[in-house]
Order: sequence, then structure tokens, then C-alpha cells
Amino acid sequence: MTGVGADATGPTDGASFSTAARAAVEALLAPVDADLARRYPGEPGTRQPVHTVYVPADAFRADTVREWGHRALEALDRHAATPAELARALGVADDELLAEVYARVRAKLEREPIEDLRIDFEDGYGPRPDAEEDEAAVRAAELVAATVAEGGAPPYLGIRIKCMEAAVRARGIRTLELFLATLSAAGGLPDGLMLTLPKVTYAEQVTALVRLLEDFEGRAGLPAGRIGFEIQIETTQAILGPDGRATVARMIAAAGGRATGLHYGTFDYSAACGVSAAHQSMDHPVADHAKAVMQVAAAGTGVRLSDGSTNVVPTGSTEQVHAAWRLHHDLVRRSLARAYYQGWDMHPAHLPTRYVAVYSFYREGLAAAAARLAAYIAKTGGAVMDEPATARALSGYLVRGLDCGAVDLAEVTALTGLDRERLNALAGR
Repeated sequence: MTGVGADATGPTDGASFSTAARAAVEALLAPVDADLARRYPGEPGTRQPVHTVYVPADAFRADTVREWGHRALEALDRHAATPAELARALGVADDELLAEVYARVRAKLEREPIEDLRIDFEDGYGPRPDAEEDEAAVRAAELVAATVAEGGAPPYLGIRIKCMEAAVRARGIRTLELFLATLSAAGGLPDGLMLTLPKVTYAEQVTALVRLLEDFEGRAGLPAGRIGFEIQIETTQAILGPDGRATVARMIAAAGGRATGLHYGTFDYSAACGVSAAHQSMDHPVADHAKAVMQVAAAGTGVRLSDGSTNVVPTGSTEQVHAAWRLHHDLVRRSLARAYYQGWDMHPAHLPTRYVAVYSFYREGLAAAAARLAAYIAKTGGAVMDEPATARALSGYLVRGLDCGAVDLAEVTALTGLDRERLNALAGR
């Protein structure tokens, strides 16, 4: 087959495309090429946390991360001190897999119990006198700066402000201003800084936050676009606008490249759809619809997805804890299978089942994914005929497992023959 470059040989007989026609096609599609490159840059090439932990601003302490890990391990020791006990609690049949996962989870809870922490000034904090929230915003920034400097911060850390609706807009802006200014003065913005904008209903609210961040960056001498933010999808208007269009896609566009994630808000969204409290859950049909729209809107944009949370807390008797753990474990597994690789955790005792579900997901498919990827690279074929897109998904699966600690690079390399750099390249990072 001949090429199509400048030196390619054209047809020797019959009609052919003229130079003018080819030039017209290039002129027609040049703006489309540019728009595709701008709107759909692909994966951002960074680690995505497996969860976001929300802590009310007045409850955040310098030792919060360590304390959550300690309490999570206490819950394991009290209610499932062995892998066999945990397997029975979760209804998991593969004892060998769970034994391996159990040891890794304990190590994770000791080493890095929280991957992403959000200091909450919204629903978890509620309305407070202005002076009190001002003080809390400054204190949060000082604690973040100190925690980062001391090396005790999780990979990602930041705040959720109040939304852009009229009743609380000024308060949310003030908190953000104090937090960013204090953090900047205390040594600069950390690399893992995360900001969350909740209860977005119109794309103009996203634009408003962009304008504020542009202004701050200019005044602080920061590079344009330095500060990104997550958009919480908690309202029906964020999914379907009054004109019948998918609003969430317009919100991503309105962020101008600053949107880092879309986070589904289980309970606000369910309530907005009229779902009764007893049936508000991450697996309700209204949740699945909203998350499917989010997924399609975010595909290829580099904007990550996060599922919501369960409000069933693993506390009380061992029987009650086991029931809550089984629910949480199954919901996390369900999200992972649907390509929602992140979720919210609201209580320290949620951490064991978060990591058990995540680690099991990556370890149980390790051998098969590695074998398929190795066969693809070697062009040896096999039981499944994989294409480049599937190879990207296979390597992405392995890279995600490496990021969170579910699998080790040595075992992935032994199975695939690929180092981390090659895996990242195949995954589009």
C-alpha cells in the first residue's frame, strides 16, 4: 500500500483527487483538528486517587490522616482480625486472594490510609458566623501547609467551598480567597492541591470560578491555569438543562481546561429526583443515568470521574459492621466494573473495604490482563484478538493497580516484560 505523503505515488489511470480538493479538505478540517485537540486531550498522565475522604473543616487536624488509618486498623482488629473472618463478613469465596489482599490492605492503612482528603466547608460544615468560618479557612490553609512541609500529607489535599448560588456565594468566595491567600503566603500551593465546587446548576457558575482563579493567579504571580478544580454533579440541572442538552458537557467546556474531575453527589441528586430516603443509593437507576451521562461527557477530555458515597456507616455491633462492610464493598466493586475508579469515603471504617474491593479488583485480573498485553506487544495473538484501544485499557488497568499499591512493579514487569515508562506510554500517560 502506498503512503499519502508528499512523495506518494498517485493512481496511474482514471480520475484522481486534485490538489485543490485535497487543500480544500485540509482547510475544512483544520478547525476541527484544533477543536478536537483542545477539547479532547486524553488522559492527564497523573495518578488518580481511589477515593476522596471528606472531613468537616472544624474536625480537621494535623494528625487526621494518621488518625483515620489508626481507626481503620482498629475496626479491622475488632471485627475481622483474620482474612478468613473478613472473607465471611464480605461473602467472598476466594480465601487465597483475600489473604493476599488483607496483608496489603493493612500495610496500606499504616502507610497511606488516605489518598485524597477534602476539608469540607459545605454540607459537612454548614452555616457558621462569618468570623468563625474566616478563622477556619485560615487555619485549614496553615494546617495544609504544615502537613505538606512535614511530609505527612496525602497525595491530594484541598477544600470544598460553598456553592455559587446567591444565598452562599459571597461566603464561599471569601473562604476560597482566605484559603488560597494563606496557603500561598505559607510557602506556595502544593502540587496535589484540590478544590471542589459543589451543587453546580449552570455552566456560568463554573465560569465564575474560573474568573476568580484567573484573578488570583494574576495577582499572586502564578502561571495561568495553575489552579484547577472539581465539579460536583449533585443537581438535575447539571445533567439535563432546560433546553434538553447535557449541561455537564457545557460545564467541562466552561472550565477552560481547569476541570480536573466530575464527582457524583449521591444524596443531593437522588433527592432532587424525588427518590425517597430509604432508596437513595449509588446503584439506584437515577444514579446510573446521571453517571452514564457524566462518563460520556468526560470521555477523552482528561476530566476524571468519581462516584459518590454510601451513608451506611460501619459502626455498632460486629454484625452491623459486617453488614455495612458488605454493602460498601459491593458498591465499590460495582463502581470499578463501571469504570468509576474513585469514590467518596465518609468514615474511617470505610477504608478497609475500600481497599479490599480496589485491591481485589486489580489483583484478580492481573495475570489475565498481563498475558493479553504481553501477547499484544509480542504480536503473538491468543484467545482474544486485541486492538490498540484495548491495549491502552489493559495497560491503564495495570497502571492504576500500581498507583494504589494493589500490585507491584516487579510482578507486572515479570508478567509483561514492560517497565513503568512503557506501561505509562501504552496507557496514554
